[in-house]
Amino acid sequence: MKFSENWLRELVEIKADRAQLAHALTMAGLEVEELTPLGESLDGVVVAEIVAAEKHPQADRLQVCKVDAGQGEPLQIVCGAPNARVGIKVPLATVGASLPGGIAIKAAKLRGVESFGMLCSAKELGIDNDASGLLELPADAPVGQSLAAYLGLPDASIELNLTPNRPDCLGMLGLAHDVAALFDSHVKVGEQPAVAVTGHAQRGIRLEAGKDAPRYLGRIIEGIDPAARTPLWLAERLRRAGLRPISAVVDVANYVMLELGQPLHAFDNDKLEGDIVVRHARAGETLKILDGSEAKLDPGFVLIADQKVALAVAGVMGGYDSRVTDATRNIFLEAAHFAPAAIMGRARKLGLHTDASHRFERGVDPELPRRALERASELLLSIAGGNAGPISMAENLADLPPPAPVALRSARLARVLGVAVPDAEVARIFTALGMQVTTTAEGWQVVAPSSRFDIVREEDLIEEVARIFGYDNIPTATPAGALTLAVEPEARIGELALREQLAARGYYEAVNLSFVPAELLARWGFDDGLVALANPLSADLAVMRPALLPGLVESLRHNRARQQERVRLFEVARVFAAGDPPVETPSLAIVASGTARAEQWGEPSRALDFYDLKGDLDAMIAWGGEPRRWSLQTDDLPGWLHPGRSARVLRDGVTVGHLGALHPQLAKALDLGPDVHVLEVALEPLLTRRMPQARAVPRHPSVRRDIAVELPEQVSWSRIEQTVRSTLGELLKEVRLFDRYSGKGVENGRKSVAMGLILQDASRTLTDDDADRCVRDAVAALEKTCMARLRG
Repeated sequence: MKFSENWLRELVEIKADRAQLAHALTMAGLEVEELTPLGESLDGVVVAEIVAAEKHPQADRLQVCKVDAGQGEPLQIVCGAPNARVGIKVPLATVGASLPGGIAIKAAKLRGVESFGMLCSAKELGIDNDASGLLELPADAPVGQSLAAYLGLPDASIELNLTPNRPDCLGMLGLAHDVAALFDSHVKVGEQPAVAVTGHAQRGIRLEAGKDAPRYLGRIIEGIDPAARTPLWLAERLRRAGLRPISAVVDVANYVMLELGQPLHAFDNDKLEGDIVVRHARAGETLKILDGSEAKLDPGFVLIADQKVALAVAGVMGGYDSRVTDATRNIFLEAAHFAPAAIMGRARKLGLHTDASHRFERGVDPELPRRALERASELLLSIAGGNAGPISMAENLADLPPPAPVALRSARLARVLGVAVPDAEVARIFTALGMQVTTTAEGWQVVAPSSRFDIVREEDLIEEVARIFGYDNIPTATPAGALTLAVEPEARIGELALREQLAARGYYEAVNLSFVPAELLARWGFDDGLVALANPLSADLAVMRPALLPGLVESLRHNRARQQERVRLFEVARVFAAGDPPVETPSLAIVASGTARAEQWGEPSRALDFYDLKGDLDAMIAWGGEPRRWSLQTDDLPGWLHPGRSARVLRDGVTVGHLGALHPQLAKALDLGPDVHVLEVALEPLLTRRMPQARAVPRHPSVRRDIAVELPEQVSWSRIEQTVRSTLGELLKEVRLFDRYSGKGVENGRKSVAMGLILQDASRTLTDDDADRCVRDAVAALEKTCMARLRG
């Protein structure tokens, strides 16, 4: 938001100089980003008229001008400006004047011709950046008058860096209320009177965009003078706000937008047909907009249209074909309220950023359209004449945000701020900000004006009191209080300890965004239960990740593309699944590729395989002290895993993760080699730890029996172990796998497994008969469930 300091001082009395004003605005949360003094040190600069101009005898680009400065005899000035000509009025720096930048004006000879002063551009005067030629003044500018007095100088252009929650300060009136509260003053602007209706033309209005456009007003003004010139005072305020004057109609619309914060738009009424329709765009609809480009629209856009064609992209930019031109005599002037969500991101989608979209996507006061329309009509009629027709209005009151009272407790205010603000001062602050205040037993009941979208809870009111009362007036104090130390439960392993263990095993931690491209997830086969973002940062960050591996594998691919042949990464973070609200689950993911061990001399190099990653998982499982609750199964695998080199990870029979090599087709699609192995498992089961319990050393000895069985190749060791343990129960203290064989002497598709059974009873010494019975039971169970047979 950029504005003129003098303009602000006309709206509200400010008992402070420029530096104090800038400091107060910044401390109130309205950060002054830039302050540019305008027209300083213009003593000796007056309004002058060029009455004669001849070519310089010794220079092609110079002219010898006779200039009337109101001093009797015309002054001779040598000038090189391309627009210097007879009849125009321009600024003249007389001999003895000193311009901004330290330029002292003296009588001089230029190529042998005497010059008694200097005709100036806006840049030389320090009031604009335009140095293309002399600053041309209006024809009615009084010759000889001080230029500073004529232009209302000195002044300053102040630019604020407003936060998105303060759209009310994108208009001078809203800013004036804040300044009035800061300096215990009052805003000088009253209610806006309605202009006299002298015309009869009007158009019907239909609202068909639902809650996206709940209010729309318009008025026809006939017979305006298209050649009418914008008054100097209005043009100067636009310039000092960073806008170029264009034409009376456009300048009035821009001025009212700056003054009140309500964007307006004017159509050439003669180019419209029938009623005005506010509707959503149709799929594939296009519109040529004011900058000459073709806007490609979709049903997410709101359009202003007539009976036949679209006229404007609502809240963003008007259409080219219905624009106001130098020949326009009849206009249709509109003012509307659009829901911020309906405008948000639409300008960016078209590659635009306009003053209107900047305001509408943050929120414009829904009560402003009528006032802005009357104000614009008043200015336009006074500048360009014409006859104003009656205002046409359509609105859906149910879709307009109703004012909601917010309670503020005085005890809560004092506790948060750490200082007791007098009740009278609190009431004054809220009243000065345009809020309705009612005193209650506990504090105040406050209704914010319709322009303050940011006032929704008690903390918002506390913030208003703090920034207007002044942060400098709130004492600095060190917080006091007893801190309760969090006790880390012994039955849970800390996440930091888990990270340290993985780092000790040679892994590097990665941190990836929680947002991933939908196309990447489609490659992995993640199509169901996704959480899509309503307003993503970009198309590549449109979905919340349902798993850590897609992003982590991209990190591995990024490293592999940079000559890192051995990559080992892990990530501990949350994944997201659809729900109301979405379900967040902490997870651990590991990716690894390259050789099993870093380059060294102690043993031959070999490629990483499934069992290396399984060993890392076993180490984490063992840390919890309950490895028997975990198992692996090779059935029902997701499509992104290799069907013969992968497994599901189960805890207590419930799948909690997956482990193995990437599917060759996925690895090829991701431009990866066949050696990428991955693991993803839910984090909480890994962090659960069994508490150690003291037990007496068994008094009775253990017995070992070794057995070897032949069984199908696809039967996993975990299934064998579970079968033996469930059969022998408490008598089996340990089962040890000490041999696996396949080849000569064993049928194709089968293998031989040898294991040692460690048997022990806490109450007695086991006999040979007890041990032999356990062996028979174990073999029988293996024959039944694993298709095994005892080897001789």
